[in-house]
Amino acid sequence: MTAPTAALVELAVAHGVATEYWNWQGEHVVVSSEVVSDVLAALGVDASTPEKAALALAEHQQARWRRTLPATVVMRAGWTPWFAVHLPHGSGAEVWVDLEDGGQRRDIPQQNHLVEPEWVDGVQVGEATFQLPGDLPLGYHRLCARIGTGPEISVSTLIVTPRQLEPEKLHRTWGWVLQLYSVRSRRSWGIGDLHDLADLAAWSAHDLGAGFVLVNPLHAAEVAGRMEPSPYLPASRRFANPIYLRIEDIDEYGDLAPAERDRVRTLALQARALSEDVTAIDRDTVWTAKREALQVLFRVQPSIGRIAEYGAYCDRESQGLIDFATWAAIADVHGPEWSKWPEELQEPTSPAVVAFRNENPDAVEFHCWLQWQLDEQLARTQARAKAAGMSLGVVHDLAVGVHPDGADAWALQEVLAKDIHVGAPPDAFNQQGQDWSQPPWRPNALAETGYAAWRDLVRAVMRHGGGLRIDHILGMFRLWWVTSPERPTEGTYVRYDHEALVGILVLEAQRSGVTVIGEDLGTVEPWVRDYLTERGILGTSVLWFERDANGKPLAPERWRELCLATVTTHDLPPTAGYLAGDHVELRNRLGLLTRPVAEELAVDEADRDAWLNALRERHLLSNTDGDVERIVEALHRYVAHTPAKLVGVALTDAVGERRTQNQPGTTDEYPNWRIPLGGPEGEPVLVEDLPNNARLRRLIGALNI
Repeated sequence: MTAPTAALVELAVAHGVATEYWNWQGEHVVVSSEVVSDVLAALGVDASTPEKAALALAEHQQARWRRTLPATVVMRAGWTPWFAVHLPHGSGAEVWVDLEDGGQRRDIPQQNHLVEPEWVDGVQVGEATFQLPGDLPLGYHRLCARIGTGPEISVSTLIVTPRQLEPEKLHRTWGWVLQLYSVRSRRSWGIGDLHDLADLAAWSAHDLGAGFVLVNPLHAAEVAGRMEPSPYLPASRRFANPIYLRIEDIDEYGDLAPAERDRVRTLALQARALSEDVTAIDRDTVWTAKREALQVLFRVQPSIGRIAEYGAYCDRESQGLIDFATWAAIADVHGPEWSKWPEELQEPTSPAVVAFRNENPDAVEFHCWLQWQLDEQLARTQARAKAAGMSLGVVHDLAVGVHPDGADAWALQEVLAKDIHVGAPPDAFNQQGQDWSQPPWRPNALAETGYAAWRDLVRAVMRHGGGLRIDHILGMFRLWWVTSPERPTEGTYVRYDHEALVGILVLEAQRSGVTVIGEDLGTVEPWVRDYLTERGILGTSVLWFERDANGKPLAPERWRELCLATVTTHDLPPTAGYLAGDHVELRNRLGLLTRPVAEELAVDEADRDAWLNALRERHLLSNTDGDVERIVEALHRYVAHTPAKLVGVALTDAVGERRTQNQPGTTDEYPNWRIPLGGPEGEPVLVEDLPNNARLRRLIGALNI
């Protein structure tokens, strides 16, 4: 490993690339010059030689002087920030704001702030400083400048965000945490769907007093070839997966001709039989059946009202929907990996792509129509949850990134880095690091485009829910960029403009009336949680990770109030399995441990004993009670004794499931994201079974919330 030179360090810092960091064991790590250069290259900066690095640094220092206005200005309501206007030295500038609602503000005063001019490309360029007023309305505006009396107007994006959301007004409640695909019913087609979610939500609200249901990301996956099982590696985060549609709930189902209806019923019977298999979810077989049924329904002539509603949906989603549907239609012909398509189809705006769309209008429209059906069923699901009494209803989950060969990676190439992945450095539970195989946002490109892709994404995932969980929200501050897929430890952190990313998140949440939960586990810089609290974003507290300064279980009264508190998480086994040490045995079997298994088991046993002692000290568990169900109940009572605004209960814990849903660091070595809901003896548990599940009712009764 070669340490970066001083010049390379300066260039890296200018682009937000870390050249050193502290790892999970408190050790100082210097990032190699090779890794730093590779990361800079992914940002479009050539630092392959000392000479090129020096040239890139000089270019970066002059870049701001070459543009009249900043690419994007983000401010909070009430702030009065200064911003720079660059112009020929000695010239004057007229500056104003075109408001989102069509109004205009011209009270943008110039400040008496002297900045020495710079020579740029043979021209002396000056810098004038202006101040924005603190009473600008929230929203997305245009910051405009005219130099002198010329006709040319420079424009950039101005985003005014709320100071904070107000989670303290949230009523304390509990809710389910579940993987929707695993929660099947006797009427679903071998996989949990949106009707199952609505039924579960309505029953839980009315009978059990639940306030929310937190589900896995429902993002779109591949529609051709093998469907990626991980909901955290989607083809698109903006659009949803049609595998979650309940076929019989589509309006046009009632208009099917007898022969068509019989065919759909036959497909349904075949798919429903898959729910008898408790070993694994078979997405590909399910999707094959559902897709055939959906194509039958797509050919039904809709009413004039339905045609109008579909048109309104397409108008709202505009080019983003067209791009997604085009990707899906091309994938049906050439496979889901766009990097292997004919070269002329790899660019979304190419003439060949336009020609394909024009030549295959029905294929493209089919995928637009699928997204409309999802939009309708998602809206109906949230409406049923709220009508039954849930305070929040459905809480959706936003994955960190997307599949490198998926729809978003194809359509958003200008704002995503190439040939590099997002991941995580080693930590206590994943000691070899993680490569999530996802292309990261390029922070400079996001700013250049006014964060349009981020705005569209956040607005879409908030549309039909009462809450939004942000997986790895720390990624809005910095992300671990992996330069070698074979070695996730080979990487470094890249900084993001968190004021912009979080600000837009808060703005869209306020407009949608959504509560935001940030998954802030892992290696966290101390100030980050304070910042998120300041913006009104709830954190995440998982019992197994909550420790005091001495490493002992954190007393419940010392937990955060503004958080979602749970006993476990989807990256660990259900609590019954965790208590048995299943996670250690599984990681050992898969070769994921970096220390001897005996040592790992000893550490795990000591950790478990510490929590059992904490339960006994609080009189939540008797000294002689070693029954797993009683311990699970006691752990949940411990969490219920915290001041946390939201308490989450894993549905797997409620029914006694032991199998882990996901083992980080693996793909097909373990059936990740394919485990259907089952009971303690391995028997299938369906939605219809839940009301009469005594174990479930005892656990919820123990919460007393």
